[in-house]
Amino acid sequence: MNHDLVILGTPASPSTSDALQSAIHALVPGAPVTFAGNAARIADVADTPALRAAAAGFAQQHQVDAVLVDSARRLTDFKVVAMDMDSTLITIECVDEIADYCGLKAEVSAITEAAMRGEIKDFNESLTRRVALLKGLDASALEKVYDERLRLSPGAESMLRGVQALGIRTLLVSGGFTFFTERLKTRLNLDVTRANTLEIVDGKLTGRVLGEIVNAEVKARTVAEVTARFGAAPEQAIVMGDGSNDLQMMALAGLSVAFRAKPVVREKASVAFDYVGLDGLLSLFRND
Repeated sequence: MNHDLVILGTPASPSTSDALQSAIHALVPGAPVTFAGNAARIADVADTPALRAAAAGFAQQHQVDAVLVDSARRLTDFKVVAMDMDSTLITIECVDEIADYCGLKAEVSAITEAAMRGEIKDFNESLTRRVALLKGLDASALEKVYDERLRLSPGAESMLRGVQALGIRTLLVSGGFTFFTERLKTRLNLDVTRANTLEIVDGKLTGRVLGEIVNAEVKARTVAEVTARFGAAPEQAIVMGDGSNDLQMMALAGLSVAFRAKPVVREKASVAFDYVGLDGLLSLFRND
């Protein structure tokens, strides 16, 4: 199987220096390099440990993303793009920002970080602990987080417009909260969303989650169910995530993208975007 080595975040000359272009050419001496948009492509190369090591060193040195993809694949081979929300589609962890309104952000953030790194194995426990700390908070804090703090990750809107233009369906599946996923569904024209429902009584958070918690297993099940609903197999899905609770759904996918991800996720993903935005997805595969 031949692969393409794709360097993401390398605009063609004059934005890219001659020295950087020479360094890209040197990754596979004698092979032609094509530049399009913010990507450079060396086509039909062998995937070897030596090339992977050279590409990784180059990426770290120049703060770009260097990834290997199947030369025969095209973005149109995929039927669904599934995304995690917090720290993937958006830049924040919503539960941490909510907790800031009751003076507990540091405590909640510590639990979040441990869970995302995989140090807390039971996601249900970690979410239950965090949400319990929110008991009594006025529900208006959710609106404030959405209006004042929630930001889309770089390239999110461009990526979604690009895949939607190709007829690829979109799924947002999150261990976060429906308050945010439902608003993003409308804002971004997403096909399906799934997340946790915070219980609110008399305008205040009760500190409880209603119904089944969307943990790693539920995320994976949702990806399988939604792809089937759209007449596709899981291997026709692209799954994007950043934390350990995304690993199971990423393992089902034909392509998994680790976005600004924890090391355990980056190591197991098909490709990792450490520098480029989410719209790097649009440049991964050839257009012919």
